[in-house]
Amino acid sequence: MSNRWDIFCRVVDNYGDIGVTWRLARQLAAEYGLVVRLWVDEPAAFLRLCPAAEAPLSGQCIEGVEVRHWPVVFPPVEVADVVIEAFACHLPMRYVEAMAARQHKPLWLNLEYLSAEAWVTGCHGLPSPQAGGLPKFFFFPGFVDGTGGLLRERNLLAQRRAFQTAPEARGEFLAHLGVRPAGNTRLISLFAYENASLAGWLTALAADRQPTLLLVPRGRIEGELQRWFGAQPSPGHCWRRGNLQVQLLPFLRHQDYDRLLWSCDVNAVRGEDSFVRAQWAGRPLLWHIYPQEEGAHWTKLDAFLDLYCSGLSPQAGAAQKSLWHAWNGRGNMHAAWVAAQPQMAALSSRAEGWCREQAKRPDLALALVRFHRNWLLCAA
Repeated sequence: MSNRWDIFCRVVDNYGDIGVTWRLARQLAAEYGLVVRLWVDEPAAFLRLCPAAEAPLSGQCIEGVEVRHWPVVFPPVEVADVVIEAFACHLPMRYVEAMAARQHKPLWLNLEYLSAEAWVTGCHGLPSPQAGGLPKFFFFPGFVDGTGGLLRERNLLAQRRAFQTAPEARGEFLAHLGVRPAGNTRLISLFAYENASLAGWLTALAADRQPTLLLVPRGRIEGELQRWFGAQPSPGHCWRRGNLQVQLLPFLRHQDYDRLLWSCDVNAVRGEDSFVRAQWAGRPLLWHIYPQEEGAHWTKLDAFLDLYCSGLSPQAGAAQKSLWHAWNGRGNMHAAWVAAQPQMAALSSRAEGWCREQAKRPDLALALVRFHRNWLLCAA
């Protein structure tokens, strides 16, 4: 089987696009022995995710993947056997011309954004004929049969369960980050876009009977935290008010961010990459979806909620929906958080059950490899 794959990524949403493609590239190389080259147009974003990399990105091999800068003037290179155009990023014209000139045409896949909308199953795998006879297909990740599944490394869930059932592993990891919570403290992670609903949530957490430690990797939400507290963080990168403590964390590499999600009781995430990783953590989550023009993101949000809440009681489902709506700007976040607390046991159980359900389906990397194999058989 042909084993050279190229993945092209334009960094649109900070770290979501590069986060997905970097995870995918590593998995394809590690688990399937493929020769993978990842093209990134903004090396600075990749360097934050992968501190082991060196600037400039000029073909260095990192964790089994050749990572290259995608320049404005694209160089002449050998075309791969499978080409992934991540999130409709539009391949360089010089590269497309080289694909068309090749005797044995490569498989060209448009890897789309993740969605739970019903139409996805009808579009997944559809051909998109291109000039020069190039075979191109739409490939949709998803949550149901008939889609491409979710990114999930082969041993991810076993690693997560081993970590969560070993209190000493959690304690050592948190201590490594400078986090030492008291025994009765609820841990919540926060990774979000700027969010007008944050103030109401912080107010509810500060007034709650249970102490909360909010762990925040440094990023776009930091300015809003500072405005709510009305002060700079303390020398330990902490704020305190009432029963709420907020601690800023350094920007984390993928493996450490996964462990942060595994360590927390609730995870607030954003975009696509952290959204999927929080689902594999098996903990209740809050999703801050990327806002789209004319409110198109609400259809996407509610499509996921309909799937997810089908496994909840009417009361727990209503609490989940109200909470996510409020977090995304429709409703009172303070009231929604308070109303959700009696349902947290049910939401915790659903999070683990949802994880098990999704794990029964082929993961995204496996689905891509199978698609390529089937295409080769049909073309033979």
